[in-house]
Amino acid sequence: MKKKTFAVDIDGTITENGGGRIHLEALESLRRLTNMGHDVIYVTGRSSVEAYLLSVFGGTRKIAVGENGGCITSGDTMHHEMLGNKGDCLRAYDFIKNHFNEEIKEKLVFPRMTEVVLERTFDIPRAQKLLDDEGFNVNIFDSGYAYHVNTKGIDKGSGLLKALKILNVDLEDTIAIGDSETDVPMFKVVKNSIAVENSIDELKKIARIVTTKKSGEGVLEGLDMIKSEFEI
Repeated sequence: MKKKTFAVDIDGTITENGGGRIHLEALESLRRLTNMGHDVIYVTGRSSVEAYLLSVFGGTRKIAVGENGGCITSGDTMHHEMLGNKGDCLRAYDFIKNHFNEEIKEKLVFPRMTEVVLERTFDIPRAQKLLDDEGFNVNIFDSGYAYHVNTKGIDKGSGLLKALKILNVDLEDTIAIGDSETDVPMFKVVKNSIAVENSIDELKKIARIVTTKKSGEGVLEGLDMIKSEFEI
């Protein structure tokens, strides 16, 4: 059996009913993979602390890529490695808040170290153009849950690559699982990928496998489809 690394999104992928409730059978499958000797890395738009705690209580490897690649939390001492620049994101938020007619406000979330999370109340392309024209070093992504203002060059793809380097594991042996726009950069760097049925069309087009079931059930289906690649 060759060791694999599973890079797994959280919301919409291993949660159910859109309420943040973890699909317990999907979580159990990830714990089982860990017990078999594989690595599981949560790669999420949530705080890396939230994802790290899920790894601890869920029984997987103690490492998580959070804030859409902006921060990695790992190790027994919960070490934070910040890749994004929250100052840039805050300045961009203040700028669009003062230049839009629509109400733009922060979303109530677990505290972030490298990004700003906003309510989904405005037009992203218009805001992004405004920021680009003014030379701001940020991008805005839609996770389906919120809008995320991140440092340019920081995304789930770059964050995952850094996490793989921390673990000293091979990208070629990595399998990505996700559902949203923020997972696209991760799928672009990982050749072996699974998009659950509720994924956006763009992600389905670049995924190796698209499941017929949603979220946690889709994760179980996808893992079953490729089990010959990681089981003895």
